[in-house]
Amino acid sequence: MLLGDADATGPAPAIATPDRTRVPSRQAILGLDALNFFLADVRDGLGPYLAIYLLAVRGPDQGWNEATIGLVITIAGVTGLIAQTPAGAFIDSSRNKPAIIIAGALAVTLCCLALPFVTNFYVVAATQSLAAIAGTIFPPALAAITLGLVGPKAFARRIGRNEAFNHAGNAVSASIAAGTAILFGPVVVFWLMAILAVLSIGAMLIVPAREIDDTLARGLPAEPGAQAPASGIGTLLANPNLRLFALLCFLFHLANAAMLPTTGQLLTSVVGKDQATSLIALCIVVAQFVMVPVAITTGARADAWGRKPIFLVAFGVLALRGALYPLSNDPIWLFAVQCLDGVGAGVYGALFPVVVADLTRGTGHFNVSQGAVATAQGLGAALSASIAGITIVAAGYSAAFLTLSAIAALGFLLYLMLMPETRKRGS
Repeated sequence: MLLGDADATGPAPAIATPDRTRVPSRQAILGLDALNFFLADVRDGLGPYLAIYLLAVRGPDQGWNEATIGLVITIAGVTGLIAQTPAGAFIDSSRNKPAIIIAGALAVTLCCLALPFVTNFYVVAATQSLAAIAGTIFPPALAAITLGLVGPKAFARRIGRNEAFNHAGNAVSASIAAGTAILFGPVVVFWLMAILAVLSIGAMLIVPAREIDDTLARGLPAEPGAQAPASGIGTLLANPNLRLFALLCFLFHLANAAMLPTTGQLLTSVVGKDQATSLIALCIVVAQFVMVPVAITTGARADAWGRKPIFLVAFGVLALRGALYPLSNDPIWLFAVQCLDGVGAGVYGALFPVVVADLTRGTGHFNVSQGAVATAQGLGAALSASIAGITIVAAGYSAAFLTLSAIAALGFLLYLMLMPETRKRGS
């Protein structure tokens, strides 16, 4: 017998209340918590460790510098973003979302585990591109499973809890990486990813698949026979607020994605390659611990305060962070500024699926819309790495950070002036 309210025939199905809040079993809740915790370090692949590994272990002697590393990240990002919308459409149509999560975890992990055994630029780019494609399924699949378990009424609060467990998982894994990298070097992140992938699969198997309402999971009302036309990009083009939100997500990630890898590269040049992995892991730990209460608060207060003012905080803090980095190269200062990542990223992660759900409620296109907006988000992230890498080579680290800060400030102004409040009172 696993955890929770289960009898000899299995866990009790989720109960739907008149206000469209579903009450999932304790087993489903604990399984979803564990899934978000263990999948945290798997869903993004190597993340900032890719830049550190290629710069510290391979280095210029093997043809790797900030520009070539940025190009690999860009290639992988562009490949992944092309897969975003098809991945969302696939999630909309799927009736076995747990199997998709498991397959994605295996694919990302195997692609990343291959990196220490390949040196060719094109092979490295190919493995990371495959990992990016597999990774596109995690955000829409997790959001869909959550919506299918708890319903729209409790969705914002539950997404905040998901993000809290996600950030806690990142913090714990980064803490382990920071401690063990001193003894075993940067390769330790590969071992850690393999272990977490196995634990993620185990957590997914705990969540009873029959409790996931596939009708609710795609953004339709939980009514017999509720259907929607096949998911398609046409629905997105017809929604001006969704298009605007996609642009804002593009700008957020254009500003944010390269900040942590750039910090990692700067730390490598300041303190040397032997300490860089541990220091960047420590930066991640602190930021992730900050994200936990931020995500919980965002999820708990998004219905009362509205989405817009909280999202403006995310853009404002991101712009401030980019402006503060150039003030000093001291590792302690860089560490302190990196803590601000916990505020901006914590808010963004908790609100992104909530705003998309607001804008697509009743259409049946929740997941394909997540994929389409994530395509814009991924394009911003992919271009961010190249913009930062080229700027570093041409004008230095300070210029790169200030450029990213200016992009975040533009996003803040556009959100303030053009984006409406998406919260629906009484929903």
